[in-house]
Amino acid sequence: MSIRDRIGSELFRKVAGPDGPRQRHRVHGTTGPRWFEPGAPICRVHGDASMFVGGIRAIMLQSLHPAAMQGVADHSGYRGDMWGRLAQVSTYIAMTTFGTERDALQVIRAVQRAHESVTGTMPDGTPYAASDPHLLGWVHAAEIHSFLLAHDRFGHRPLVGAERDEYVAQTSVAAGHLGVLDPPRTEHELRATLAAYAPELRGTDAARDAIRFLVWHPDLPIAARPAYLALVGAAVSLTPESARRELGLPHPPVLDAALDRTVGRALGRMSTGAIRWAMASGHAQARALQDART
Repeated sequence: MSIRDRIGSELFRKVAGPDGPRQRHRVHGTTGPRWFEPGAPICRVHGDASMFVGGIRAIMLQSLHPAAMQGVADHSGYRGDMWGRLAQVSTYIAMTTFGTERDALQVIRAVQRAHESVTGTMPDGTPYAASDPHLLGWVHAAEIHSFLLAHDRFGHRPLVGAERDEYVAQTSVAAGHLGVLDPPRTEHELRATLAAYAPELRGTDAARDAIRFLVWHPDLPIAARPAYLALVGAAVSLTPESARRELGLPHPPVLDAALDRTVGRALGRMSTGAIRWAMASGHAQARALQDART
């Protein structure tokens, strides 16, 4: 394997977790009806290497809701097992995108059970609960907007025209089952949803601490860290300036063009290598392997 492929494999191993290969086989190898056909907009976005950038950006954006961040600070083991938590999220996304309907509903129910114990009180005495539909709505909107934005800039084949609304509508299927009330179904509705949450957002000490940990303590081999920091930089470049200020993430605009070139090239090369092959559906894997031979 080349250095690039080794780095890609290491990132996949971290994101998918030690159980990644078995889960991948379950996602793509189990027979049964699925919510989405191969090649659907949601499959193109969620099977693309740009998800690495989108996922980091989503975490940054989600941390700006004080109640969501308080739940992470009180209940998450991100300091001791950041990648383990991320592996749970990646399995959820893979299962609800590419898996059978039965497995998708099963993983959704598992998340709902986990949310039942994530309750507590904000510093001002306000109660919070991870199962709160309003809070779930923010996490969902921040996530899919981040995936779509990263795919626009770094994706193998960005969505155009009606495909964009179709993607948002397709993501609403799992969101509705999870407990999000009236999730956005068009890109316009997605932007309106994000705007509606804006007055609630701010960078708390817990949020800034979590994001510093995400950036500077990735628990990766030394050789993989420059690539990881490039992905982080790309995620920051996609984050609104106001959010960067709240999280203490300075980002000189002059870096954006350089990151577009370096990250775009890296993800483009990885698109026929370990990362896209590991994440995509069986149909897309065959296509990627064919691309790699030509």
